[in-house]
Amino acid sequence: MEKFSQAFLDDLLPALDVIYEDNHLIAVNKKSGQLVQSDATQDFTLPDLLKHYIKKKYNKPGEVFCGVIHRLDRPVSGVVLFARTSKALERMSAQFKARSIKKTYWAIVKQQPVVYEARLENYLIKDTAKNKSRVTYQVTGATWATLDYKLIAQSDRYYLLQVNPITGRHHQIRVQLSSKGMPIKGDLKYGFDRSNDDGSISLHARMLEFTHPVKQETVRIVAQVPPDALWQFFQTQIESI
Repeated sequence: MEKFSQAFLDDLLPALDVIYEDNHLIAVNKKSGQLVQSDATQDFTLPDLLKHYIKKKYNKPGEVFCGVIHRLDRPVSGVVLFARTSKALERMSAQFKARSIKKTYWAIVKQQPVVYEARLENYLIKDTAKNKSRVTYQVTGATWATLDYKLIAQSDRYYLLQVNPITGRHHQIRVQLSSKGMPIKGDLKYGFDRSNDDGSISLHARMLEFTHPVKQETVRIVAQVPPDALWQFFQTQIESI
């Protein structure tokens, strides 16, 4: 028995934004609120929807494969890459593990950075019960986290940072920026003073660049920012530079 009905998934298809697709991989511009992997809510996930999309588009009989290569937090938007074959899943997972994938995020913060471009390096420890991480000075039980950021645009009230995580830790960008007094807009969990109207946080996975697992050529996937006015302002500002 299928977890979700065909009619239910059909209703969700218009919200699916596929931005890259071939026989091996498929990428989505995830909207805030969409799940990459099942959680306690038992809501639909992007793999649920992608399997339905592939089955309908290509009239595929039987089960459809859709492997989760990496994840984005539920309130985060942007590029998420999935595998259409087990071979692609294995090879792409190896690239992520080897840190050979270039990941670029955009983050909106209210506090002006003291240093406009810097590398942040911290030990992080995860509190599973609270689903939260924090910077720690203890080594035992902690993981090393590294990211680079730089200021790339600003409005009269907010600042847009480009963030390139070197490691991939739980809530890494959120907690490391917050530790420097720059919580991400809307991120109540890490110190921002109020939520965004739509429940999102203003963190967007802007770009992934990697070697194709079969063709061995460089692939660069860019996700357009969400449609709200502040994101659109920043995108226009960046494009005009």
